[in-house]
Amino acid sequence: MVQAAPTLTPTPTVYDNTSGQGPQAVVPAELQGWSWGGFLLHWIWAAVHKAWLGFALSFFLGIVGMVFCGIKGNEWAWQNNHYESVEQFREIQGKWSKWGVILWLASFALSLVVTLLAVIIAAANR
Repeated sequence: MVQAAPTLTPTPTVYDNTSGQGPQAVVPAELQGWSWGGFLLHWIWAAVHKAWLGFALSFFLGIVGMVFCGIKGNEWAWQNNHYESVEQFREIQGKWSKWGVILWLASFALSLVVTLLAVIIAAANR
């Protein structure tokens, strides 16, 4: 009788949860990378995540601060806040990203409407 080979189930990545332990916290490799929430909502995101360098850079250097928050965002969020798991971190940061996109699109749409109204009013007053 031929026996089927046992199936191997992948084991989840095991890591020490160092979130919220400050600059010495080791950020899991799967969380390193770009933070859309940090980029799109820069100063608000930085204040909530206690990323004071990002907060200051966003105010004083504008787009440079935004890019810096995008680059360092996941690292700062992991180091400055406690998360139960990598999955919880991804869920929370995903919400920041979603709301960043929504607010940017809403701002763009509002700017477009205001510009069009200004053009229409100026044309009507000629």
